[in-house]
Amino acid sequence: MENRYYIGLDNGGTTTKAAIFDSKGKQLGSCSMATKSLTPRPEFVERDMEEMWEANCAVVKGVLEKTGIPGDAVAGLGIAGHGKGLYLWGKDGKPARNGIISTDNRAYKYVDQWRSDGTEDKIFEISCQHIMNCQPVALLAWLKDHEPECYANIQFVFECKDYVRFRLTGEARAEITDYSGANLMNLKTRSFDPELLKLFGIPEIEPALPPLCRADEIAGYVTAEAAAKTGLREGTPVVGGFFDINAGAVASGVINPETICMIAGTWSINEYVKTEPVLDGKVLMNSLFCLPQYYLIEESSPTSAGNNEWFINQLLPEVRAQSKEEGRSVYEIVNEWVASISPETFVPVFLPFLMASNVHPNAKGSFVGMNISHTRKHLARSVYEGIAFCHRYHLEKLLATREEPPKAIRLSGGAAKSAVWAQMFADIMKIPVETVEADEAGALGCAIAAAVATGEYASLDEAIAQMTVIHPAVLPNPDLAEIYDRKYHLYVRTIDCLDGLWDEMQKLVEE
Repeated sequence: MENRYYIGLDNGGTTTKAAIFDSKGKQLGSCSMATKSLTPRPEFVERDMEEMWEANCAVVKGVLEKTGIPGDAVAGLGIAGHGKGLYLWGKDGKPARNGIISTDNRAYKYVDQWRSDGTEDKIFEISCQHIMNCQPVALLAWLKDHEPECYANIQFVFECKDYVRFRLTGEARAEITDYSGANLMNLKTRSFDPELLKLFGIPEIEPALPPLCRADEIAGYVTAEAAAKTGLREGTPVVGGFFDINAGAVASGVINPETICMIAGTWSINEYVKTEPVLDGKVLMNSLFCLPQYYLIEESSPTSAGNNEWFINQLLPEVRAQSKEEGRSVYEIVNEWVASISPETFVPVFLPFLMASNVHPNAKGSFVGMNISHTRKHLARSVYEGIAFCHRYHLEKLLATREEPPKAIRLSGGAAKSAVWAQMFADIMKIPVETVEADEAGALGCAIAAAVATGEYASLDEAIAQMTVIHPAVLPNPDLAEIYDRKYHLYVRTIDCLDGLWDEMQKLVEE
């Protein structure tokens, strides 16, 4: 039988990845490329959309060259991308402006206003979502006021991966897992809702919303131009793809309510599926899951392993250089540092709010409680613990909406690649933690959808059963429960104590 291969593209905030899989889910190779984050002003985080498109072409071509798999052997391709943010295509046939990444905070005053004047309550009745600063609706309202010429030029409103698919296929489509998390859709009717746009003050944007599609349906075919740039065969099917947290859930086999999915990437993603949305306002987000019988119940914020990247890049540059000379991973060295400091040791409380926060719109990243005895090894443990505590902060909100505790947490992202960090997650959450075999879980989720859409498997359930491998659970250590509970309580108290500081600090940032 002829081999069939599937490519998954994963577009994060700063990195673009492609991975290729066989029909059993084995990852045969990957290729990645960094894309620049642009910060033209404080709180603004953007990227060049043309550079982003070229990066996607380069990594697809790169993974084909690395593996030696010909483009015409690829049966299908799927794309995942970060949610929220905004990628606009202009009526003049090119990007309308730079893309806006999901860590952008420019529109926070709009969200504050909508919360104070009762708009958010009306919105929640329709979308089942609270409003976030980085959602397209807030950013579009900001653009309408601050960049009216750009706003008038909008032909299509895209989320990250939908823009990439548009460039690959020439077909403008809006995939539901992404757009249902953007405060643009009525979750009861599963469609765009003009009333939402009116409440946000952007009713004229409705014609720019592309037709909706499912994650696992073919949403276009690779054009001749895109084939020349990627090495793919012209006409290769491209599926709708996923909001990346859905891709991670699919790759983790989280397709029933028994398991909670955690993704420790740039964002702290904490989610599970439920047959009904949570309508009492206790969680941040309900959206539509790729399996139509489920809603995705989500608690998230850009407060996870991206903070560790900053710590390594900014405070450990010579360690990174040394590790490269030694042929080791800098992450391996940092893991050894963290393991060398016992959980009982007091280390500073780290608030992982370098990009944004889940507790106050203007909260900043912080080490609190440093003394002269602390070394960078202690700070490394602080970072690991602080990120895990932030996941627990979200997890507790999710647990309050469930009648039964989860059997396990499925962990992916940076923390899942570290044995010491995965153990810390299990100990802090007090729930067994399972990790996924794939190095690139988001890309695997896309490959699974492509395998379903092109007929390799009859359903997502069947494809997941055949294409995913889950490692045995890391069990929580009950002897550490008390010390981690005390540390977590201190983490929460630190947040509470600093709450009145952030607005005053933000005034200095904006001056």
